[in-house]
Amino acid sequence: MRDPVRTRRRILDAATAEFSARGLEGARIDEIARLAGFNKRMIYHYFGSKDELFGAVLEQAYADIRGSEAALELTSRDPVEAMGELVAFSFDWFLDHPEFIKLLNEANLHGGRHVRDSTKAVQLNMPLVALIRDLLDRGARSGQFRGDVDPVQLYISIAGVSYFSFSNRATLSAIFDIDLAAADALAYRRAHVVSLILGYLRADAGTGPG
Repeated sequence: MRDPVRTRRRILDAATAEFSARGLEGARIDEIARLAGFNKRMIYHYFGSKDELFGAVLEQAYADIRGSEAALELTSRDPVEAMGELVAFSFDWFLDHPEFIKLLNEANLHGGRHVRDSTKAVQLNMPLVALIRDLLDRGARSGQFRGDVDPVQLYISIAGVSYFSFSNRATLSAIFDIDLAAADALAYRRAHVVSLILGYLRADAGTGPG
């Protein structure tokens, strides 16, 4: 008897590969079915339409990254150490999951409607905001972090300083004649990103928009 959970995941994995390679408009259900090892009827049975399937792929992508973040168990750690690990994790996720960048690019190309219309996607991201707020509060109470930082704005910065270097790696490498995909360049950038965020958060870093 077919396992619905495993079947759904196989379809989502195949769809992730197809959507990240060809985008929403270029992706073909026939190819997704071939990659998953099912017929098209099975895909429509589980997801209804190609548009709904793309939304489900985005939800799964968020579930994967948020689940891996939760596994870090940062809530009982020193705030500075925990924040540094969270920043490094975000960088590593973009490095190890290039399909995530492509899916985000595609979702934004369509105005973010698939995420906006997904209650699950929104709910999946709320624990991250709570985690960052907890680290900021504990760091401020211990005198390690400044006390005026907004957790959402901070996460946008954490994601942004890592995301841009991967999403624009080809053009940045060409413009500055640097191989940003080289191991030494990646290690330097990773350390730079962690240092940048932690430096901003220092209690003696001053005040301003947080």
